[in-house]
Amino acid sequence: MRLALAQLNPLVGDLHGNASQILAAARQAEAGGASLLLTPELSLWGYPPRDLLLRPSKLAEQTAVLDWLVQQLNGACSLLVGVALPASDPRTPNLFNSIALVDHQGWRAVARKQLLPSYDVFDERRYFRPGDGACLLPLEGGEKLGLTICEDLWVEDDLQRERLAGPDPIAALAEEKPDLMINLAASPFDPSKPKLRRRLAGEAAARLGCPVVYLNQVGGNDELVFDGGSFVVASNGSTLLQLPAFCETVQIWDSSAPAAAAPRSPSDEELLLRALVLGVRDYARKCGFRQALLGLSGGIDSALVAVIAAAALGQESVSALLMPSPWSSSGSIDDATALAKRLELSHQTLPISGLMEAFDSGLSPALADGPQGVTAENLQSRIRGTLLMAVANQQGQLLLTTGNKSELAVGYCTLYGDMNGGLAVIGDLYKTTVFRLCDWIDSPEATHCRLDLGLPGEGELVGANIRSKPPSAELRPDQKDSDSLPDYTELDSLLMGLIQDRIPADKLVAAGHDKALVERVQQLLSRAEFKRRQAAPLLKVSPQAFGSGWRLPIAAG
Repeated sequence: MRLALAQLNPLVGDLHGNASQILAAARQAEAGGASLLLTPELSLWGYPPRDLLLRPSKLAEQTAVLDWLVQQLNGACSLLVGVALPASDPRTPNLFNSIALVDHQGWRAVARKQLLPSYDVFDERRYFRPGDGACLLPLEGGEKLGLTICEDLWVEDDLQRERLAGPDPIAALAEEKPDLMINLAASPFDPSKPKLRRRLAGEAAARLGCPVVYLNQVGGNDELVFDGGSFVVASNGSTLLQLPAFCETVQIWDSSAPAAAAPRSPSDEELLLRALVLGVRDYARKCGFRQALLGLSGGIDSALVAVIAAAALGQESVSALLMPSPWSSSGSIDDATALAKRLELSHQTLPISGLMEAFDSGLSPALADGPQGVTAENLQSRIRGTLLMAVANQQGQLLLTTGNKSELAVGYCTLYGDMNGGLAVIGDLYKTTVFRLCDWIDSPEATHCRLDLGLPGEGELVGANIRSKPPSAELRPDQKDSDSLPDYTELDSLLMGLIQDRIPADKLVAAGHDKALVERVQQLLSRAEFKRRQAAPLLKVSPQAFGSGWRLPIAAG
């Protein structure tokens, strides 16, 4: 068998554009002598299409697009396309997450997804019914292909975090003795996923006694980043083919070819950086932005966002504003300026002292003593947020927010201030992760990755001054984050336990955390929910992010 794996980057809802991508991949597959082209889960729609699936006009468009694909095929290469096909009765939900076989004679459904995830960011039971029974596709040469869709592979209790109640599609296929199993997926990234997918596919290959093809979507769609990283494994677990991560590609796999060389294993930091770069690039491109803007403070968060934005969009497409107040240190201003020069970013300085005085004067009739304390600090942030929004609006730029997950968790951020913007680039990175990633970016180990992303390969990018200074919002004299928050090492450990692992407070205390601190952090986490509900969308790069997979009420006991 000669199969083509099309690791595609679709635009959600653009059925015609996605079909054109699939057709271009089919032409490439034909040129390579492939008889069958594989495309990812829901490849005609892009994943996740969400409530676009509820529009009858889009479902009618899907039929027309599939018919168009049939008309365009004139060679021997057939296609497996991810589609949403209606059930035979109108009960809700009335769709199946399906695979269609498309060739020059027509198209037909050949597989239905059996395990429908409704945890974290997934909500498939809102739209789909589960399929049942093994999905087998016989080929003209006599080979039998077992077909599964994404979650259908995730059936190993001892390997994965969640195992859905339901059938075991791998066990059902084992009875049919397929010659090859194919899993068409749209699996979002987090650093643990690549190795986990490989282990799940290896387990399935061993159970079935045949190779397994794992084909994943690539690209950013809103908060989700898909890393691709598709592969083929033999029944003994060896790698037969490995596709690159974070990159569109079409590659041919010949079942008679020898095993591929072992691929390079990038570090977690490299995977994380590449995921964030791809997420920013696709969010901007798919939303129609060519340029981005951010505020540079001289702190580590905005420095990291600047590096990511420069890699994603090109240095010439990113600009920065420096907005010092009377409390901004000369070191921070110098560090921000030096960073902008290292990255070759266009930058301007807009001091806010005069605006602060104007607000103090304007508020005097309502506030006898003028704004004080936290009110005065928040005004500085809101002045900066207003300036950034005004410049971004005038120049048609995507405003990138620079807050991290630790701040968002405990509410150490200002609504309509530093939270302003269209995308929260590092909103799923704890502060300690920000420091670790910046240390890696400035290390020799990152040289190859930096060059590959179009960044300077020599010298520091973030800079030792920025990486070593104590975190501070600089909203009052000599302010430090540690004045209001615990040390980030302890805070992040607590937050990870509460948010990602959902560890009860008493167990966190038993593990050595101070009881009063646990209770305080719990309270801060709960009280900040109203801020998170109004925050810019963030790029999800962890198992539990503050996005569509975090569903807590604001008003709650």
